[in-house]
Amino acid sequence: MLQVHKLSFGYSKENLVLNNFNFTLKKGEHLCVMGESGCGKSTLLKLIYGLLDANEGSIFWDEKQVLGPAFHLVPGMDFFKYVAQDFDLMPYTSVAENISKFLSRFYPEESEKRTNELLEVIEMTNFKNTKVKNLSGGQKQRVAIARALANEPELLLLDEPFGQIDNFKKNSLRRNLFRYLKEKNIACIVATHDKNDALSFADSLLVIQNQEMIAFHNPKEIFKNPSKKYIAALFDDVNEINFNQKKSLFFPHQITKVEHSEFKATVLRSYFKGNFWLIEAEFEHQKIFFNHAFELEKGLEITLSFEF
Repeated sequence: MLQVHKLSFGYSKENLVLNNFNFTLKKGEHLCVMGESGCGKSTLLKLIYGLLDANEGSIFWDEKQVLGPAFHLVPGMDFFKYVAQDFDLMPYTSVAENISKFLSRFYPEESEKRTNELLEVIEMTNFKNTKVKNLSGGQKQRVAIARALANEPELLLLDEPFGQIDNFKKNSLRRNLFRYLKEKNIACIVATHDKNDALSFADSLLVIQNQEMIAFHNPKEIFKNPSKKYIAALFDDVNEINFNQKKSLFFPHQITKVEHSEFKATVLRSYFKGNFWLIEAEFEHQKIFFNHAFELEKGLEITLSFEF
């Protein structure tokens, strides 16, 4: 189990990045870390891996304390793997050679079997003998993930792991990867901006704002009951509307155009989203957004229903 206790870090006394973080992660569980750019997601991963020294607090994996470069000549924990956004691959060797770099040369058949297995997970079997320098950024990202998995770490740390991967590849890769991690009982922490990483695959979600942990819970519960607009906005457009002098949060799917209602609005614009339209409207002197099955004419007077 990962135990993070009263963890704080700053690059200087005046520049605090993370303040008093407390959470646990069981073996095989997946945690998603979300927040706006620069909030400290990558810093948290580096602290857990052992690339940075905490100012205060402690990090333990089972009974072993995670310590940074002040205690280790070569920072980083052997039983963890960290995939940063710069990949750090060997450009002039093949994809297979990059993946098998840390596998035993005394058992070549097992090494090749393991490499082929991981090539299937990242959907790059056809690129087995391609030199890494000839790959796209998204392909390099997939190779970096496979290489990190070669020796089956106990905890995998991923920093924006699908950021450079095309959507049509991202969805299947994400399913393959997280299914594989569950099968191997490998714990995982993902720093991401993508709500799908959290909602579909994470067991827990941690949200960071202004150096603080402002949420740590099951992602479905956080999505259904966001405590503040900042959290809700990580998932979708969000409307903050006053009802009876109380602010309420509504996602676009929680507002519906109806035939008769006391809540009147005027259509401003319609945005095509594929299988629905996102409608921008003026409601009580503020802009709101809601989903609708088809485009609505600008200036149309409508009535709305809200899912309280």
